[in-house]
Amino acid sequence: MTIRPAPPDVEPFFHADSNTWSYVVSDGRVAAVIDPVLDFDPKAARTSTSAAQRLVDHVVAKGLEVRWILETHAHADHLSAGHWLKSVHWPAATLAIGQGIRDVQKTFRPIFNLGEHFPVDGSQFDHLFEDGERFAIGTLDAQAIAVPGHTSDSNAYLIGDALFTGDSLFMPDGGTARCDFPGGDARTLFRSIRRLYDTLPDETRVFVCHDYGPGGREVACETTLGTQRRENIHVHDGIAEDEFVAMRQARDATLPMPALILPAVQTNIRAGALPEADDNGVRYLRIPLDQF
Repeated sequence: MTIRPAPPDVEPFFHADSNTWSYVVSDGRVAAVIDPVLDFDPKAARTSTSAAQRLVDHVVAKGLEVRWILETHAHADHLSAGHWLKSVHWPAATLAIGQGIRDVQKTFRPIFNLGEHFPVDGSQFDHLFEDGERFAIGTLDAQAIAVPGHTSDSNAYLIGDALFTGDSLFMPDGGTARCDFPGGDARTLFRSIRRLYDTLPDETRVFVCHDYGPGGREVACETTLGTQRRENIHVHDGIAEDEFVAMRQARDATLPMPALILPAVQTNIRAGALPEADDNGVRYLRIPLDQF
């Protein structure tokens, strides 16, 4: 008899401004929060916590204990609310990401001229997952799976029968994420996705981090790994690695940079913490200029 992993309770939350899905995942008592969003208005240079508060309200309403705040990677399209949630609401929770964050920090420290005093050892986070590392969310078995390619720090989380893929896989009609950021690599992403297809059951539930409603359909967040393997428009059975790489590179060359990449990355490599205030009490984000 095959023993199937216990299905967690998964509550999705959609952030329309960044097309991001965040999740509260629990066994009914203990919970993890995945990819929480901090609202940011670039025109006013103002943060707010409306989206993250929705997660808090759900946790309180359900009487859950949050023990993990999980980031799938250092996002380029939204600021993380991980630091705010931990510092204000759940100080005992472990704020975690994959070990690849060290490479991302090393890449972006000189880009933002953060100085040698800025740590590039991942110490802004409470825990850095190794590939394949197992952990528990109450009675739920969980595993961190490195899926580099979109970024060098990309992680998926397998929690019971549910796989949270971050940006590596979108819904089947959305394909896959871009690979042209520093540390990204299309060939690596293809192999990361094929590893998921080849090692996990088809019935594994898949929860994505972004959806843009291709063709005007309503946004969605859940599919199955078997559906991805058969129907994903970029990586399905029969697509060769070289074919995917050529498609991804050609497509990425046409994409604009995310609107919030500069504030997002320099915040998210700090685990969602904003920069320290200057001597006037104001915090500043850096915008490196490409001089003409």
